[in-house]
Amino acid sequence: MSTGLTPEEWTALALSARVAVTSLAMAFVPGVLLGAFLARRSFPGKVLAEALVHAPLVLPPVVVGYALLLVLGRNGFVGRRLYEAGLQVAFTFEAAVLAATVMGFPLLVRSVRLAVELVDQRLEEAAATLGASPLRVLLTVTLPLAAPGILTGSVLAFARSLGEFGATITFAGNVAGETRTLPLALFSALQVPGREDAALRLAAISVALSLAALMLSELFARKLSRRLGR
Repeated sequence: MSTGLTPEEWTALALSARVAVTSLAMAFVPGVLLGAFLARRSFPGKVLAEALVHAPLVLPPVVVGYALLLVLGRNGFVGRRLYEAGLQVAFTFEAAVLAATVMGFPLLVRSVRLAVELVDQRLEEAAATLGASPLRVLLTVTLPLAAPGILTGSVLAFARSLGEFGATITFAGNVAGETRTLPLALFSALQVPGREDAALRLAAISVALSLAALMLSELFARKLSRRLGR
């Protein structure tokens, strides 16, 4: 069995990394802020809002991809107007990023929310009593103390983006060099007789990347917890 990756497989690996990094960059600030907001605020309809945010975790990824296609596809409600303005989202690199972002976003939000809920609110109240604004309390007290959870959520969202398949193939397609990420390259290899070696290589790389991401997340979270005296 050949162990070296072909140029096409290297392209898929690099594209997966680009998609995962870009999607995490897009999701990080909104995910952290939304997670903190859900942890500290009560409002009418909160249960529904949380259900909508976490829906991609329980919905079949193909359903999520189809929903994106209905909204942002060429004939979609928003996509039609974008296309008329000269912008096409579906079946592009941007579509792959958006699909990965939507699928990974709930993992980040949930991790941040749980981490913020564990922060002692008395520390936040003490900072507010000393004159700190709500934003300063959030940035200097709440988020630093919730850092292990934020890091864990970020790595989980990154790993989820690396492994995203269903929403991506539905909304972004399987275009070589454009949207064919590592999982899609594995799927393509499985469709061609005689490419079992390529499929095995890609599967092994996917497993290794996922395990490495989870191990790094655990190591960094433990280090941060020790620094915070937990």
